[in-house]
Amino acid sequence: MTEVLLTEVVLRDGLQDEPITVPAHEKVRLARGLVDAGVRSLEVGSFVSARRVPQMADTGEVLRTLLDVPAILHTLVFTERGARQAIDAGATSVRLVVSASDGHSAANAGVPTDAALDRLAGCAALLTEAGVAIEASVATAFVCPFDGDTDPDRTADVAARLGRLGARVVHLADTIGAARPGQLRATVAAVRDELPDVPLGLHLHNTYGRAAANAWEGLTLGIRRFDSALGGLGGCPFAPGASGNVATDDLVDFFHREGIATGIDVAKLAELRDQVGLAVGHRLDSALAAIPAVPAALR
Repeated sequence: MTEVLLTEVVLRDGLQDEPITVPAHEKVRLARGLVDAGVRSLEVGSFVSARRVPQMADTGEVLRTLLDVPAILHTLVFTERGARQAIDAGATSVRLVVSASDGHSAANAGVPTDAALDRLAGCAALLTEAGVAIEASVATAFVCPFDGDTDPDRTADVAARLGRLGARVVHLADTIGAARPGQLRATVAAVRDELPDVPLGLHLHNTYGRAAANAWEGLTLGIRRFDSALGGLGGCPFAPGASGNVATDDLVDFFHREGIATGIDVAKLAELRDQVGLAVGHRLDSALAAIPAVPAALR
C-alpha cells in the first residue's frame, strides 16, 4: 500500500492570518490532540517578527512545551536571528523559506529572492553547526500574486540553491492556490532535473478548488509528502488573494478512499477541527466540515 507523510500546518499557516491570537496553551493542546490522532509531522510556528506576525510570537514557548511528543516538529525561519531563536528553543527540524518570485519575496521577506537566499546561507550554517535538520519551502513555486506564473526553471534554480544549503527535503508551495496540474507537472520535472536525489513535498492551497487535483497529480509523480491544515484554515498575510490550505480532514479522507495510507484517524480529526473552529471563532471551510454526518454507506 502506498503511504504518504502529511505535515499538519494549522498551528503555523492556519493561524498566522487570523485576526485573533490563539494562546500558547491552546496551541499545545491542539498539537497533542493531533499527535494522538496519528499526525507524525507538525509545523508548530515560525520565528519571525512579532510586530509583523503577532500570531507567531509564542513559537519558542510552544516548541519547548511540545519537545516530548512523538512527532517531527518543524518551525519556519527566514533570518539568522530566527535560526538562533529556533536553536535556543530546542528545534530539531527547521524549514528555511524563500519565494521563487521577487514580488512575493519583497512583500514576505523584505528583499528580492537572490538577497533572501544569500541571507538563508547564514541561517543554514548556524543550523548545520547546531545539528538541526534542514528542510526548505519554496513559496510561489507555481504562481505569484504580484508577478504571475512562475517559470519552472526559476523555481528549479531556487530549489537547487536550497539543496546546496543542505536542505534534505524541498517543499514546493502553491501559495495562492492557483496552480494547475499541468503546471505542477512541469515544475516538478524541472526541479527534479536540478535535484534528482532530494525528496520533494507539496504545500497546496485550495483557493481555486484545485488542491485535490494537484495532490493527485503529485501522487502520480511520486511525491509522498504533503502539507495540509485542519479544516482548510490558513492563508498568507503577504499574498493578496491567498485562501486556506488544502484541508487535512478532506485530504486524509480522499487518500484513504483511494487506498493511500496516512496513519491518521479521520474521526479524531473531526473533533479537533471543531476545537480549532472554536479557538478562532468561526466555522472552518473543509468539505467535511459542511457535512452534518457522513452517510453510513460511505463510512
